[in-house]
Amino acid sequence: MRPVLEIGGTHVTAAMADPGGAGVTARASRRLDAQGSAEKILGSVISCAAGLPAPPGDVWGVAVPGPFDYVRGIGLFEGVGKFESLRGVDVGAALRGGLPRRPSGMVFLNDAHAFLLGEWHAGAARSHARCAGITLGTGVGSAFLADGSPQTDGRGVPPQGRVDLLQLDGRPLEESVSRRAIRERYGDARLDVDGIASRARSGEGRARGVLDEAFTALGGVLAPYLASFGASVLVVGGSMTGSWDLIGPALRAGLGDTPVTVRTSRLTGDAALVGAAVAAAAK
Repeated sequence: MRPVLEIGGTHVTAAMADPGGAGVTARASRRLDAQGSAEKILGSVISCAAGLPAPPGDVWGVAVPGPFDYVRGIGLFEGVGKFESLRGVDVGAALRGGLPRRPSGMVFLNDAHAFLLGEWHAGAARSHARCAGITLGTGVGSAFLADGSPQTDGRGVPPQGRVDLLQLDGRPLEESVSRRAIRERYGDARLDVDGIASRARSGEGRARGVLDEAFTALGGVLAPYLASFGASVLVVGGSMTGSWDLIGPALRAGLGDTPVTVRTSRLTGDAALVGAAVAAAAK
């Protein structure tokens, strides 16, 4: 078992994860204030992680969103609405120095890469040589793997491997496909995406139209990249997959005749934890 952390915009999860399978134990979660000071954010992460039964000298796997210097363990957050206080902060050094049983090292990786690596190792992308993954939550995260190795450039890979950097009708993709965009398009601030989906299921045409438009468009943007990359499977995760009965058909319609199997996450909330363990074990 490997000690791992998944740091998100609203919470941090610490666990022991099996890099040889998909087992996750000793899980603990703590809320994070992504607008807080560096000391407060790192204090919450260390407090959450301190209770893990990890022996001193272990290598930890840490899944964290970008922008981040994953090699040096330094935050590069700027203009993304979260973790701004960690810009320029050596997160790796802070964690190594703050944990009661000092690790020998920290392996940082992008949270979307960790998600897909977990699914490739023991989930919905297992046995697929070339695969892609997207996470649908506040925004759109993405990852492309070739034989288990994250790809950030090359044939069929968006810039930096990030779908969120693509454009739709001359605008950033997330202005059309994101939690914020869907809520704004629907026009009722009281409802989140799951509430809009509930209205669509009850037969409301406007709600169904907003979801169909957003995810058909997403499929259309993804299609040429998936085809060029040669992905045989696209794994979809994130909170919005709770409305997969509506999102799935629209996404597939947008993909058209792209030769790719579309699956939802098999490991769900454990995927990034397992992926972080796999990355740590490889060091």
